[in-house]
Amino acid sequence: MKKVGFIGWRGMVGSVLMERMKEESDFTLMESYFFSTSQTGALAPKTPNSHDKLLSALDPRELMKMDVLVSCQGGEYTQEIYPQLKKEGWPGIWIDAASTLRMKDESVIVLDPVNRSHIREALTSGGKTFVGGNCTVSLLLIALHGLFRENLVEWVSSMTYQAASGAGAKNMLELLDQMKAVGSTFDQHPALGALELEARMTSLMNGPSFPKENFGHPLALNLLPWIDSELPSGQSKEEWKAQVEANKILRSKTTIPIDGTCVRVGALRCHSQGLTIKLKKSAHLSSVEEIIQSANSWVQFVPNTKADSLAKLTPAAVSGKLHVPIGRVRPMTLGDQYFNAFTIGDQLLWGAAEPLRCVLRMVLEE
Repeated sequence: MKKVGFIGWRGMVGSVLMERMKEESDFTLMESYFFSTSQTGALAPKTPNSHDKLLSALDPRELMKMDVLVSCQGGEYTQEIYPQLKKEGWPGIWIDAASTLRMKDESVIVLDPVNRSHIREALTSGGKTFVGGNCTVSLLLIALHGLFRENLVEWVSSMTYQAASGAGAKNMLELLDQMKAVGSTFDQHPALGALELEARMTSLMNGPSFPKENFGHPLALNLLPWIDSELPSGQSKEEWKAQVEANKILRSKTTIPIDGTCVRVGALRCHSQGLTIKLKKSAHLSSVEEIIQSANSWVQFVPNTKADSLAKLTPAAVSGKLHVPIGRVRPMTLGDQYFNAFTIGDQLLWGAAEPLRCVLRMVLEE
């Protein structure tokens, strides 16, 4: 059995990964070692074939004993540890949730439903570095896999509506604190009219006592039209990732333009995207629908009706589920090559943990 070390397994992505691995009995295929940056020597989680104590995630000697390392610890950890291991000649396989290595030449961005053959090819040829993609990019590609596979897409404009949990656990909890503050204020003034309540809520959100240490701004009853750092192009880094990562995953011979605006909204979990898709040629709606829904096992086509859209294309309907629904598919008035769509997915599953689990499973079954 291969020795597999896990770092960052207590965080949100790491926790979801552990749950999925238990559900799929992945731990029976390996010897598991759990690493920690702060609790070395404490008891490790109980899994089949697991080492009983936590090892130091900052000790290259222990890390180098592993055949595979799976990191959900974040970019700063990767920047510190990955170069050390490479310098020391570690021959193992590195699987990472962080963005640090995505665009490196030696890295394969993994998205099993879309590029499984490329992952297999890389493993066969001795590839060692496998990285999960940006969550919205991965969900977009699963949803539109059929159109990309048929080489029908000229460009995509993606307007994203990203949940608080995409920024991390602290941000997710801060949104709940903001909602609590809003609810408490409402409870204190239940008899006020709607406009008076709105004025009080706006004053509360802009006041110094409103909890916004992590977001820097109110998200409850609000939205934030910027995610990640600023780039000279005028894009946010989150918007930049869409084109560069998607084209690397697709191994496009010519760049497919993908751009749009990324917005943080007050959902707790699941990222949504409103899409404008320009095809390379005109196509009938029924053909587009068939191509989309037959692409992979995880895309779920939702008929373009009010009832189906409201029931199946929401965070409440999708949270914790592996399928990636896409609906609101219709021709647009812009021209006969333009289609509208709306897709949503759990960014902690196919947007983060599940691609890592799939490539690890492939490594273990070699």
